[in-house]
Amino acid sequence: MQKNVIMAVLLLALAAGLLFSAEQQQEQKGQISKGRPYNVYPAASKMKIDGILDEEAWSRAEVIKLPFEWLPGDNIPAPVDTDFLVTFDESYLYMAFRCNDPEPKKIRAHIMDRDNTDTLIQDDHISVMIDAFNDERRGFQFRVNPLGVQADANFSELEGYEDFSWDAIWDSAGKITEWGYAIEIAIPFNQLRFQRSSSVQTWGFSAERSYPRSVRHRMTSHVRSRNVACILCQFNKLTGFQNISPGRNLEFDPTLTANRTDAIPPQASPTDDLKNGKIKSEPGITVKWGITPNMILNATANPDFSQVEADVAQLDVNTRFALYYPEKRPFFLEGADFFLTPIQSVFTRTVADPAWGAKFTSKMGRSALGFFTNQDEINNLIFPSNQGSMSASLDKRVYGGVFRYRYDLGQASTVGVLYTGRAGEGYSNHVGGFDAFLRLDRVNNIRVQYLRSETDYPNDLAAAYGQKTGTFGGNSVYAEFLHMSRNWLIDALYQDLGRGFRADYGFIPRVDLRQAQGTVQRIIWGKQGGWFDRISVGVQAIGGWNYDGLLTDQAFVLGLIYQGPLQTQGQLMGIKTKEYYDGVTYSQTRANFFFAMKPAGGISFGLNGLAGDFIDYANSRLASMLSLGPNLELGLGHHLNLNFSHNLERLSLKGNKIYTANLSQARFIYNFNVRTFVRAILQYRDVDRDPGMYVFPVPARMKTLFTQFLFSYKINPQTVLFLGYSDNSLGLQGMDITRQNRTFFLKIGYSLGM
Repeated sequence: MQKNVIMAVLLLALAAGLLFSAEQQQEQKGQISKGRPYNVYPAASKMKIDGILDEEAWSRAEVIKLPFEWLPGDNIPAPVDTDFLVTFDESYLYMAFRCNDPEPKKIRAHIMDRDNTDTLIQDDHISVMIDAFNDERRGFQFRVNPLGVQADANFSELEGYEDFSWDAIWDSAGKITEWGYAIEIAIPFNQLRFQRSSSVQTWGFSAERSYPRSVRHRMTSHVRSRNVACILCQFNKLTGFQNISPGRNLEFDPTLTANRTDAIPPQASPTDDLKNGKIKSEPGITVKWGITPNMILNATANPDFSQVEADVAQLDVNTRFALYYPEKRPFFLEGADFFLTPIQSVFTRTVADPAWGAKFTSKMGRSALGFFTNQDEINNLIFPSNQGSMSASLDKRVYGGVFRYRYDLGQASTVGVLYTGRAGEGYSNHVGGFDAFLRLDRVNNIRVQYLRSETDYPNDLAAAYGQKTGTFGGNSVYAEFLHMSRNWLIDALYQDLGRGFRADYGFIPRVDLRQAQGTVQRIIWGKQGGWFDRISVGVQAIGGWNYDGLLTDQAFVLGLIYQGPLQTQGQLMGIKTKEYYDGVTYSQTRANFFFAMKPAGGISFGLNGLAGDFIDYANSRLASMLSLGPNLELGLGHHLNLNFSHNLERLSLKGNKIYTANLSQARFIYNFNVRTFVRAILQYRDVDRDPGMYVFPVPARMKTLFTQFLFSYKINPQTVLFLGYSDNSLGLQGMDITRQNRTFFLKIGYSLGM
């Protein structure tokens, strides 16, 4: 019965999307148009990037207005005047902004590290996105705040993927004045990809300004329709580029890393003194070669794949599937959008200790190609099932590679193939298949994928983790219909993950699952100056079955989302679920909520949580959960940023505590200038259990403390100096918290371009 209900909702979502698409098609007639075209002319003088627009070249440059506010207003006149200027020479693209402000003292601007987008988007800032192929599929994005702080990203239209881990080397400067602020930008052409041609080129572009006050006004150089799901298809066009040179685009990035870890010896007491470790140093080099503007080869020997920022800690006290931590290492992040597919079969955090790596990406005409390979000294594995996942980390060498090819169809559709493979002593995992993205019109699209895996584990490993011996296989299928328009979001999704499916280069913590999901959401837009900017009301139904036909997951969700003045956001969801675990189906009712506000420059705070029924997985019973997560960010002056967050999680049975878990995190950053900062990170975890409430022995109390201190000097993303210290401490019932290890580390990187 429940299965029929879920499938009915799924079909209803699909039918609703097709129905409303016909309505939206009528609304779109006469309203969808390309952004206005402009001409760009060569620079009339030399440029100095200092935030002062006094060069002759700017007086002769094309001036483009930003007359439209697209959020929260719907293409209404912009509340402030903004000029965008653009010119070029044979090696650089030059851009500038004149941002008028009636109250310059209210301009929000802070010094921070580049790509610190969580803080940057709270500031006044400008952004430019460039579609250098003019194919409306991929863009390069550049953002700058009034003090010259940079952020850059790749944007992939098909996946809706905005990747701020992509780094280019470019110059920017900003200056606050009595009339507002000005920004200058110089981007070397060898940092972009575009067609090699002697004829005049036309690029797509969008210039945008973010003006945060009570609300965050977002203004653009072109109309941005809410009845059009694609972004790049609405861009302005910039024509006149000729005789531009990408250069040789050969970059050498040598690095030197050194560290020393002091730790308590393995057989010693947790309260013994630390023993000094040996100093380990690792020289390495990464080479980036732009074979052509559209073909990039990266190779690295003895690489530094380290990251200098700690992962945000997560509570894992009452979970049954592996936790997800995002990738942060630059080598893997560059060109990451090439390898995105609906089923996450590529997740490079599985690569733990690589000895070498190589990556090739290319975009030629309608074809996009990506490939990377590496040798890893550790084999990280996830063993998934319907009811939970297990992890293993084997001290055995493994070789891996990923191949991706994608072909553009028509105006905005694609088809692609994907292969991933890993192999080592007695072990192999191979995954291959195809996918397609079909844009039916401006508001409707379909996404499908099929993958087949073949896996072989060593016999002893298979026996230890309850896996099949010998070679076994499995299939996975993904199909989704999505309708996105001004007033409606309709989504119908089906996913099938076979029992034998494994994607060891990806992140698939659950298999043996056939799942259907339908979502219908109504969007209501507010009036200018009203009490809300946007309200969304929606319903969602989810059903999941294992391969024996047993209903393992069912959920009905009613949700309300609010956006309003003071950049306020709120969300409330009522959830009714059925979940099968350890032979029993549990009915649960709970509420999830979220609230956030940015009342002034440099100040933001929020609260999220849930309350209601929750399964106690450790003891296989239904319990009550209360979870609260407050957070606060303060920008004190231009230089100091403080960020605090806390997670409280309490699981109880009939009012009696099973456990209470607290996780506190704090970040303190002082930015001397746009190149130099010092940072401290503290993460404190305290888990307090009642052993009498468990069916097996557990520690009554466990506390951990992680600290990290970093000095950073960064001329550009590759020319860097990092000096740091980190340690881990442990406390148990009857034992004060005691330091277990400490690490001192140094990294020097230098970028040499040719």
